[in-house]
Amino acid sequence: MRLIRDSLSAVGRLVVNFFEDAGMAVTLWFKATALVFIPPWHFRIIFKQCEQIGLRSLPVVVVSATFVGMVFGLHSFSGFSRFGASGLAPTVVALAITKEMGPVITALMVAGRAGAAMTAEIGSMKVTEQIEALRTLATNPIKYLAVPRLIAGTLMLPVLTIFADAFGLFGGYLVSTSMMGMSSQIYISATWDALYASDIFGGLLKATFFGFFIALICTHYGFKTKGGAEGVGLSTTKSVVVSSMTVLISDFFLTRLL
Repeated sequence: MRLIRDSLSAVGRLVVNFFEDAGMAVTLWFKATALVFIPPWHFRIIFKQCEQIGLRSLPVVVVSATFVGMVFGLHSFSGFSRFGASGLAPTVVALAITKEMGPVITALMVAGRAGAAMTAEIGSMKVTEQIEALRTLATNPIKYLAVPRLIAGTLMLPVLTIFADAFGLFGGYLVSTSMMGMSSQIYISATWDALYASDIFGGLLKATFFGFFIALICTHYGFKTKGGAEGVGLSTTKSVVVSSMTVLISDFFLTRLL
C-alpha cells in the first residue's frame, strides 16, 4: 500500500508541476506578446540575440544537416534499389529534408546550443538577483530579457532552416552521385521536379513555431531558476529536454495541420 501511495504521489507531483510550468509559460507568452508593441524596443539586444541564435548556431546546423542528408540519401537509395526504384530516392530525400528533417534537426540543434545558453544566462541573473536589480531600475525584465529572445528565436529558426535544407539536399546529392553512381543531372532534375514551394514554405513555417517554442520555454526556465549554481544547471537541463520534446511533439500536430 505504501508503494502504491508513494507512486500515486509522485505521479500527482509530476502532473501538478506540468500544469504549473505550462501555466507560467503561457502567462509569459501573453505578457511578452503584449510588450512587443510597447516601446522602448531594445534593438541592440535583439540583434545580439539574432547573432547568438542564428550566426553562432550556423556551423553546427550546417554540419548536422549535411550528414543527416547523406545518411538519408544512403538509406533511401539502397532501400529503393531493392525494388528497382532507385530513381525515387531524390524525391524522397528532397521531401523529407525540406518538410521534416531540415526544420526538426535545426530546432534540436538550436535548443541544445542557444536554448541552453538562454536559460543559463537568465538563470544566473535570477540567482544573483540581477533581475531584481532591473526592477529597481524601473526596467521590465520580461521586456528586457524575454522579448528580444522570443523575437530572435522566431526570426532566426527559418533562416537557419534554409541553410539546413540546402546542405541536407547537398548531402543527399553527394552520396547518391559519388557513392551510389546516380547521374548528377538525373538527381538534380528529379529533386527539382519533386519540390514545390508549398513544401519549402511549410517547413519554414514549422521552423518559425519551433523557434518561438524554444525561446519561450528556455526563458521561462531561466526566470524560474532558484538554488544557486546547482539550480542553474538543473534549469538548463530541463529547458533543453522540454524544448526538444516540445519540438518533436508539436511537429506531429503542425504536420497534421499543414
